[in-house]
Amino acid sequence: GKAHREDLSWISKIQVNHPAVLRRAGQIQARRPVKKEWQAAWLLKAVTFIDLTTLSGDDTSCNVQRLCYKAKYPIREDLLKALNMHDKGITTAAVCVYPARVCDAVKALKAVGCDIPVASVATGFPAGQTHLKTRLEEIRLAVEDGATEIDVVISRTLVLTGQWEALYGEIRQFRKACGEAHLKTILATGELGSLTNVYKASMIAMMAGSDFIKTSTGKETVNATFPVAIVMLRAIRDFFWKTGNKVGFKPAGGIRSAKDSLAWLSLVKEELGDEWLKPELFRIGASTLLSDIERQIYHHVTGRYAAYHDLPMS
Repeated sequence: GKAHREDLSWISKIQVNHPAVLRRAGQIQARRPVKKEWQAAWLLKAVTFIDLTTLSGDDTSCNVQRLCYKAKYPIREDLLKALNMHDKGITTAAVCVYPARVCDAVKALKAVGCDIPVASVATGFPAGQTHLKTRLEEIRLAVEDGATEIDVVISRTLVLTGQWEALYGEIRQFRKACGEAHLKTILATGELGSLTNVYKASMIAMMAGSDFIKTSTGKETVNATFPVAIVMLRAIRDFFWKTGNKVGFKPAGGIRSAKDSLAWLSLVKEELGDEWLKPELFRIGASTLLSDIERQIYHHVTGRYAAYHDLPMS
């Protein structure tokens, strides 16, 4: 109603200082990596933030099953033993699949005795260009099938045309359709046109009740980048100062190397502090990242690089 119109009028006045953000991003990229002796510990920490993801047209119950097994046993047992971490119950944070594969994932996790959440993408992922009615129904069906987290996509159209009330209204409806499930809102930042729009969309998504804001679907041409992340993290911080509510952050798309994952951890640590470095407030959306982390841990433990056959991927 009219009240919201007044609430959101300040949104159009926001301006992000683009050069300053790029400078900060440059500083982060120039950082030296984590000290050798701490590396394995940080890599294992990174594993616990991964939303292990498969979002392909050729997904079947078989590869979803393998994904779930890998989520429960992300790092080879002997490597964990060498690091004295074998009894710590290290798993990934969640598995993330298409709505049609939620049942498969729920069943597979149950079979391996693993209680991590199943996240489902929804709302016409990745483009979000379907009718609102079907986008909402998709959320409800995924929740019915046992998804406890829903990664929705926003309508980029509403951002690009500055329809902030409409965007707020849609995300409110997504929130409601989720019921008890957590709402993770994908901004698809590569398609929002400017860093200022990234900040505005982040704010609207948080005001509308998102538990997480996520950079990308992984299907856009430009995915998780540091400048975009800095803007989102600053928005999360501003929102926390204004409301006292902590919203989570999830970069996704193109995060493939162990080294990359550590850069993301240190960025979040610097921008938001240690309290955000837990799976309730930080996730990394990735599919191939885990095998590189396992390779690096293998190298750390044995001093040599794994031959391809040493570490079969799931």
